[in-house]
Formats: sequence, C-alpha cells, structure tokens
Amino acid sequence: MKKFRKVLDGLTTSSPGGTMGSPSCGSAAGTPTAAPTPKEIDVQETLVSENFQLCKTVRHGFPYQPTSLAFDPVQKILAIGSRSGGVRILGRPGVDCYCQHESGAAVLQLQFLINEGALVTACADDTLHLWNLRQRRPAVLHSLKFNRERITFCHLPFQSKWLYVGTERGNTHIVNIESFILSGYVIMWNKAIELSTKTHPGPVVHLSDSPKDEGKLLIGFEGGTIVQWDLRAKKADFRIYYDEAIHSVSWHHEGKQFMCSHSDGSLTLWTLRNTTKPFQVTFPHGKIQKDGRKESCKPILKVEYKTSRSSEPFVIFSGGLSYDKAGRRPALTIMHGKAITVLEMDYPIVEFMVLCETPYNNEVQDPYAVVVLLEKDLIVVDLTQSNFPVFENPYPMDIHESPVTCTAYFADCPPDIIPILYSIGAKNKKTGYSHKEWPIGGGTWTLGSHTYPEIIITGHADGSIKFWDASAFTLQMLYKLKTSKVFEKPKPGEGRAAELGEEDPFAVQMVSWCPHSRIFCVVGISAHIILYRFSKYDANTQIVSLEVRLQCEPEDIITPSENENNPCFSEPGSHSPQPHHQHPLSPGSRTPDGAKDSIPCLKVKDKMVRVPPGYQSDLVIQLLWVDGEPPQQITSLDLNSAYGLLAFGNCNGLAVVDYLQKTVILCISTLDLYGATDPYQRLTRSPRRNRQSTSEHCMRGLSNFYSDSKKRIRTSYQSLTELTDNQQSIDMERSKSPTSVKGPGRKLSLPTDLKTDLDHVNGHCTSPTSQPCSAGKPRIPMGPEGPRLTRRGPGRPPFRKAQSAACMEISLPVSHTEGHASRRAMLQQLHGVTMYSHDEHHTTAAYCWNERESRENSFSRSRSSSVSSIDRDTKEAITTLQFGESYGRKSDALPTPCLWVGTSLGVGILIPLSIPTDQEERMEDPVTVGPSGAVQMLKGSVLRFGFLDCNGALIQSPYEVWRDLNAPEDPDRPRRRKLVHFSPSSSQDAFGEGHLAIVCSERQAKVFLMPSQSCLFVHNITESSFVLRADVVSLCNSVCLACFCANGHVMTLSLPSLRPLMDVNYLPLTDMRIARTFCFTNEGQALYLSSPTEIQRITYSQEMCDNLQEMLGELFTPIETPEAQNRGFLKGFFGGNAHTFDREELFGEAAAGKASRSLAQHIPGQGGVEGMKVAASGAVGELARARIALDERGQRLGELEERTALMMTSAETFSKHAHELMLKCKDKKWYQF
Repeated sequence: MKKFRKVLDGLTTSSPGGTMGSPSCGSAAGTPTAAPTPKEIDVQETLVSENFQLCKTVRHGFPYQPTSLAFDPVQKILAIGSRSGGVRILGRPGVDCYCQHESGAAVLQLQFLINEGALVTACADDTLHLWNLRQRRPAVLHSLKFNRERITFCHLPFQSKWLYVGTERGNTHIVNIESFILSGYVIMWNKAIELSTKTHPGPVVHLSDSPKDEGKLLIGFEGGTIVQWDLRAKKADFRIYYDEAIHSVSWHHEGKQFMCSHSDGSLTLWTLRNTTKPFQVTFPHGKIQKDGRKESCKPILKVEYKTSRSSEPFVIFSGGLSYDKAGRRPALTIMHGKAITVLEMDYPIVEFMVLCETPYNNEVQDPYAVVVLLEKDLIVVDLTQSNFPVFENPYPMDIHESPVTCTAYFADCPPDIIPILYSIGAKNKKTGYSHKEWPIGGGTWTLGSHTYPEIIITGHADGSIKFWDASAFTLQMLYKLKTSKVFEKPKPGEGRAAELGEEDPFAVQMVSWCPHSRIFCVVGISAHIILYRFSKYDANTQIVSLEVRLQCEPEDIITPSENENNPCFSEPGSHSPQPHHQHPLSPGSRTPDGAKDSIPCLKVKDKMVRVPPGYQSDLVIQLLWVDGEPPQQITSLDLNSAYGLLAFGNCNGLAVVDYLQKTVILCISTLDLYGATDPYQRLTRSPRRNRQSTSEHCMRGLSNFYSDSKKRIRTSYQSLTELTDNQQSIDMERSKSPTSVKGPGRKLSLPTDLKTDLDHVNGHCTSPTSQPCSAGKPRIPMGPEGPRLTRRGPGRPPFRKAQSAACMEISLPVSHTEGHASRRAMLQQLHGVTMYSHDEHHTTAAYCWNERESRENSFSRSRSSSVSSIDRDTKEAITTLQFGESYGRKSDALPTPCLWVGTSLGVGILIPLSIPTDQEERMEDPVTVGPSGAVQMLKGSVLRFGFLDCNGALIQSPYEVWRDLNAPEDPDRPRRRKLVHFSPSSSQDAFGEGHLAIVCSERQAKVFLMPSQSCLFVHNITESSFVLRADVVSLCNSVCLACFCANGHVMTLSLPSLRPLMDVNYLPLTDMRIARTFCFTNEGQALYLSSPTEIQRITYSQEMCDNLQEMLGELFTPIETPEAQNRGFLKGFFGGNAHTFDREELFGEAAAGKASRSLAQHIPGQGGVEGMKVAASGAVGELARARIALDERGQRLGELEERTALMMTSAETFSKHAHELMLKCKDKKWYQF
C-alpha cells in the first residue's frame, strides 16, 4: 500500500514529472481562474505487481484450418489437430482444452491411448509427441524426431504399448510408447514386396493389425500394393497388387475380409481366401454413360466398414462423386444394405470417424454416430435413425458463420440480462436435430466458485450481431440480431454495391452497449448507425431515419441557392458540417454537375414493419454523400442512456444526436471545437486545391494491408496519385472494392479476413506523430510546376477505415530530406484527410514502398513524438468519445453532463452539455451545448478517458434503468424514466472537491484534477511502439489502466499514480486481426480473435490464474475398460490364437536390438509433476494397472484380516460367556431350571 500526496497550489499550466519537449498539461481554454484552496489528495492504492500475472485461459470457436481427427471410445473425448500445430480436445459442454506444439508444425495424425489419458500426435516436421491428458493443462511427456524419413501414417493397437509408424520411403518402424524409443524391429519396404517388383510401392498410407490375429500387420502402400506381414515369422503372408492408388483400408471385424478405397472413385472388397483379385469392385457414384463407359469419379479419400448386430453393415466414405456434375457440394455417403444416402456438406470434408460401442476391433462394431470434420464446421450424424439427422452441436463452432469484424467484452453484467437474452434467442433456434444426447460426453466440469455473468458480443461482415454467454470459461450463443433487416436490399447495379464495389455494405464496424438500460448501438461500414431498444413484446414500428451531412470543406464558397436549399447552414461562411433531418432522396439524386449529393449509402425501409421480441430498431443515422464524395467512415462512438444522447465522429468532425427527440443537436468540424483555443496555428488553405485533392487522399486506407497469393496489392500508391479526370478510368475503378481482394477460389474482405503475417504489406503502421525511417525514390517525374493533384470522380471509392484512427495507419518510407511532406503523407493514410502547406508545389506526392522494410517495421513507429511541430496544418479525426459527469470550466462548483472528445493529434476537449432534468421538459426542450471547456494535450492519438473520485474509486457513467416501451400501459404505475447517477462528489463528504480524469493516448497517459485541470501524474507508456487498446478496468476492488501495445506487450498501470505494475511481452508477432479485436474488461480478463474462427481469452489477474485449475474441466476420468466379449470355444479354436501374441518378446531390445541413433532423436518433454508420475508408471498403464491391482489386493487382504480379527474376538467373547454359563449351571438339578 502506498500513499500519493500532491499539493495543488495553482499548478495548472505545467506538467510535473513530464519529459522535456512534452506539451503543456494545462488548460488552454478560457480565462485562468483563481486557484482553489490548497488541499491534499490522499489516495490509497491497493494494487501491487503481485496482483498481476498474464496467462491464457480458454479458446472458443472452430479450430482454424483443421487437419486431423481422433476419438477415444471409452473416455468419449474428441481431438482435432490443425495446420498451425494446435490441438483442441473436446468433451462434454464445458470440457474444452487447447494445446499448442512449440514448433507450430501441422498435425498430420492423432492417436489416443484409449482409456489411458494420453494422446500421440504426428506432426509435419516428422516428430511424434506424447501428451499427458491426466492433468487439466496437457503437456508433452516425450517427443521423437525422425531425421531421415518422413512420417506418413501411424497406428496404435488397443491396449498395446508399441506404435507402428509408416514413412514416405515405405518402411514401417515401431516405437515404444513408454520410453518413446525406436525398436530395432523394422519392416523394410524391399522386404515387404516381392524381389521381382521393379517399382517402389510408394509411401505407407495404411497400417492395421488383423482382428483375427494381432501378430499380422496389414500394410497399405499408396501405389496400390497391400501386404499382410507376419510379425513373428518376419515375412509376408500375401501381397496384393492393384492398378489404382490406395487411399484407405478398413477391416471387417471378423478379420476375414477388408475394403479399400481408390483414386478412381471405386471400392474394392478383398477376402483372405483369394487375394489374387478383389471379391467385389463397386463405383458407388459412377454411372454407365450412353457409350457404355463409366463416368470418371473423384477419389474416395476414406472408407469405413462397420458391422451391426441388428442390421446390415455400414459402408461410409467421403468423396467418389463424378467429375461431370459441376458445382456439386462435398458429400459423405452412407451405404446401409441396399440403401445409399448422400449427405451434402457446406464445406470440404477434412476427415471423418465412425463412433462405435466397443473399442475392440474383433467384435461387432455397432456404429451409432459419425463425426465429420469439415474445413469450417464440425457435425455429428446420428446413425441409429433411418433419416440420419445431425446432433445439435453444444460447442460454439459457428463464430465465423460470417467473418468477425469487431468484438466487445462485458464482465460482471447485470444477472438478469443473460436469462432474458437466452429466452428470446431460444425461440429462433433451428429444429430437426436428433433427440439423442450429444455423443461426445467425456471429462468432468463443475461451475467454479469465481464466476460472474459475462457477455461477449461479436459483429460480423453480413451485418449480424451475436450475443454470447461467456460465464465460467464457457461460450454459448444467446441471441442473434440482423442489422440488415433495417435496410432495403440493394438492387444489382444500384446503390453502394455499384458505386463503391462494396461486397459487405452492412458489415459491423463497432458496437456500444449499455447492459443496464439495454440500449444497443451498431456502427456499420457504410457510415450508418443503428440504435436498438430491447423489448419482450413484438411490435409494429416505423423506422425513424436521421441524416447528417458530416463533410468538412471550410473553404468552399456556398452560393445563395445552396443556402436556400440547405436551411441548416447557419451562415455562408460556416465551418460546421450540416445535419439533414429529411428522408433520403432517391438514389438518382444528383447535383447540377451530375455528382451524387445529399443521399445516404443505404436506403432505410420506409414502410411499417413488424419486429419480433428482442432488440428493435429505434433510430437509424446515416451520413450523406456530398458533391459526389461518399461519407467517411465513423471512427468513434459513445452513447449515454441517462442523457439520451449519442455522439459519433470521423475524420471530418463530430456530431451529437438526441435520440429521445430524434434530432441532431451538434454537427461541427474538429477545428471549430477549439474556437479561439486551438493549440495549433493552422495555415490557410486554398479552396480550389482543397476541393481537388480531398477525395484523392481519402482513398488511401487499410486495403493496403491486405494481399492475395497472386496480386499483392490492388491499388498502388502510384495509381492513387496519377488519377485523371478521364471518365473511362473512373468507370473502370467503380467495379473494384476498396475493402476486398479477389483471388483464385477465395475472397478476402477487408475488415474480416486479415492476414496473420505482414509479409506482403506495402507500408507499416505508424503514429501520426512519428517520422519516417526509410528512404525511397519518387515515382512520378516532376515538372516545373510540381505534381498535379487531380480530383477523384464521383465513382471512386473513398478511404475505408476498419477501426479507430489510432490503430490503423500506414506510413510511406521516404527520405529525410522530404521531411514535412512525408509526415503529412502518414496522416493522409490514416485519417483520409488532406494536409496543405505553402511548400506543396515543391514536394513529391508519391514514393516507393520497400517491401522488405515494411515487413521489418510492421507495427513499429519512430521515436519522434513531437506533435505541434508536425501537424499544424492537418484536419483531425475524432478517435474517442466519452459522456460523463465532469466540470466543463475551472470555475464550475458542481459537476454537469459533459462530453469528452479525443482527437488523432493527441488533444482532449471537454464539451459541457445542458440537459433538462424534468421528464416532460426533456422530451420537449432542446439540449444545449456549451462552448468548449478544457483542452489537454498528449503524445499520439487519444484512445481512452476514465474518471475517478478523489478517493481513487471508479466513477461509472450514469444510466437509465431499463423500461419496456412496448409493455401494456398500467394506469397505477405510469412509465417514467428512472435515472441512476454516479456523481463525482457522491462518495465524498462535501461537494465541489472535484474528480480525477485519466486520459490515455498511443504514447502517454496523464491524470488531471478537475475542475482545476492540473496535471497530477504523467507516464510515457512506450517510445518504441504505440498503444493499440487501453481501458480503465476494475480489479481486486480497485482500478488500473490496462494497455495493449503494437509490439505485443500487455501492460498495467496503477491509478492515479500511473506506476507500472505489469509489462509482459505476450504476443511478439502480433497481427492486424489481434490489433482490431483485442479488448479488455473488468476482473482482469481480455480477449482477441486469434484466428478467423477462434476467440482466445486471457487473464492478467493473479487471483484468476491461481484458481484457473479449479475452473477448467478434467479431460480424464477413471473409467474401467470394458471387458472383451467371450469368443466361445469354436471361435477361439478356429479363429486362431490371437491373444498369445507377445509384442514385448518381438520388439523389445533383447530380441530386436537397438535402432540406429541417427534415425530418430528422443526429446524429453516438460510434462510437470503429474506427467512424470504418469510417465514413470507407464503411459499405457500396464504397470499402473498392476500397481492399482496390488493396492486393491492389499486393501482386500487388510479388510479380510480385520474381519478375521473381529470374528476371533467374537468367538472369544462367546466362549467366555459359555464358560460362565456352564459354571453357573454346573451344580443345579434338572428341576431347578
């Protein structure tokens, strides 16, 4: 515990503790007032570095790029391997574990040690790993690296400790699972085939032991050769040579026949009696054509042949469809007797596995389900019903149903919100699922003691919103909202799709949610905002549309006719954008010169619509086209239900909307926010040059970050600067989307499908306050008049931003001699604005981008952080907004509603608001906006505001208690607004003591005392990087500032002293997806999108890390292995003596010797204490079972001894009583009894 004391004696214009060259912390607005009475602030900070520890908790979603599948039929757990080296292990709902190979190599195959709590993985780097699943966090016990051969197939017989490994050379090696050392027993490919064979059989694609005799190993080679190898005799029993390549082999449980799938789409059935030719050849999907030839079919990649007691055998396979039918979807075929069922899939099939009742391969299998792993989905088909329905998947595998574009995380929500959302969402659930219980039910999971309501919100490219219950490390979808239903469907060739080539016009860009009032706000990529209210009743409603003209061009000359048509203009020379309140004009509206004007990008439904219970649209706000220029995307948003206000901004300015009265109360450019207190002396600009070049620079944006395998970048910097007024080039560009790149068979959408690496990024992230650090050469030869900047035509796409201006910037590596112009170019890339100075005629507008340099400098910024010397002549983007109770002026005695505005130039502006308090007056009287108050300056773009009282407690924003506007009227209880306020002085003894304001930017954090606006503390967060996300969060009954930097560091700072508490290099190779979706929340939790299909949750709380083991599920549960069925005398006699096979005798070091040391290298794993215990007792559990049996025997013997002693004691007692009775009755006569 540490106390911080600061004497505030009129120190309002300096920055104590600030670094040299940092801007002043004092207010630049208003006349300085008398300093308040000196008073000490005594804040007891309870958070220390021991309260913080960073670790991953759980991963949700579908495994990205899956490659393999495995199932334990006794433990009933499922494992999925991925191309990035990850392994997801799934059991009953709540049992979900993620493991990652350190090498990152793709997982080729998975093999469970059935009912042993272990898993073998074979990776693409030719390494085998043994994972211990008997601990909540699985760890690697052993690894075996093959040096000279490539692993192609693995097989582990049930209850065996010897793993068969096939290689690309055609050899078969044997690995001891307990020691993870190669046996000297090797089946060489030249021994397996006949000596007369002239060709290599190819890689091993199948290994399996015969159900009839475990001493016989069936080896399948890719070239079409099948060999049954006698392990005892070390020779081949038979060899089969087939013309078609083999993909898979499956045994009949009796071991007398097996089935193969081939590359020509055929299935062959072979019997052991006659191996010279197949017993049966079928082409399940190959029909005979008119000319008598069969249709050519695709390969059958896998087949499974399973028998059933109650019905005909099942033959299940993937692939085999004919080539002739174009556009046919991938399918899984189920052949049951004479019936053939084709189940078409939405995505290509990666792997499938049939689930059977027994783990023994020599018993009737009785399949009950089939797990199908698709490229982007996991489904389980019920085989016990004739129509083969699918099971309802309890895992959140559909996060990526439409690509995720934004995320929001809310911890410690109101407890009633989750049941209400679930009840509404349950009404829209799909039907037709199997009524049986989900078959993957392994593991155990209990609700931990440290649980509280948590909700995750995901926004998607199709405009949908999903609410997820994230409590207790689980994820379950509660409710889905489709924002596209508010708009008319765009017609082909019209609207936004034709004008801008936008493929996802409804894509969600950001969300804002008030859980207490249940008001929800969505920002879309088409510069639109939708405000929703929650209701438990359906209703007929008319969607209210509000239009805002937020296009700043201060120097434009407005003619009298324009003034007449636009009554919102206050004066001809007004610098403010103009709000429009009328309904949108028709899409064909044009200005006299033919450019689109005063129309939105999307058309709102203008008729009465019936909306179901749930979130219902209350207001739609759209930005308008201006003179052929599309609106810039919205970069910041905040709403407050107590005030009834919504504020948003972009690179042009700020707008505040009263959503209760459905009016715009403020629409102003960023420059006009300052008034006479502008901290920058901006130079005058030419109206003509401004009109010509604004749209041109606005086009440069985040699309430069995205590349395709064939085309690295769609629009180069040179093409952007060489625009002409040629209408033909404009029309050609209309068909191109600024936010998408098309490639062969694949579509990448800008705010959704981001590349995890920046190998082909032409440019690197930079700060608007940074300097370029690499040299380049001009592309365009300069004439005597300098480069000619031309105006973009009305059809050219604008700059498209996918997140806040603070995080998405591209710098152009230029030479230092071009200084000022190059820095302005950096800002142009981020904010879509144009910067002008008097030297424009003498500098170059285009530069070369160095690809290697851009890779090396991804997410790096220079150390220069001077703002005022660089950005004096630029427009600012609004990067963050925050409503709250504060002091608009130094002279204010009581807090009033205010709006804090943060800009891309590191300026924080405070705008006081006057809101009527009475409910009737609130609905009738206008909300007034006062002149700008305090102005604070920081390094880099402002990211976050936060407020503390003078005791260090977090001040929550006021809110309105939820009320259902569609509920039936109650005369006795009229519906009135109930507001909850958290005044800065509510927790203090006297009014007027003020509060603390925390302002965090990309580089710096500062704490100000309000209303004196004195800077108490300042901390430079980073010099070599920049902050992507910052939040003021509560933790351990205190508060701190959590930051995520572009270099992958996660940091926490104490409040209000800004002491560093934690700094962990968590993500050294960060990417744009993480940068866009990373978000903090209370109770020490955070999340980000680790892949396009997965959400990774982390914690930075030591308390949660300590309780993590308790909250995670157990993968392994002690279950007795089912006993094998009694085969009977005749089957045992005629079926061979399969159970006398001793693998240890054949493969052990005594019999087979040691393998070559150069063939494979053993690498001990870090399995932990539990893992070492499991390893010591034998991974396959033979010694463990013997030890358990010995313990049980000793326990039974002990119980027997106790019972014997008890019986002896009882006998002695009985003998004693009998002796006493004898003595008593010895001298008595018979008549005395």
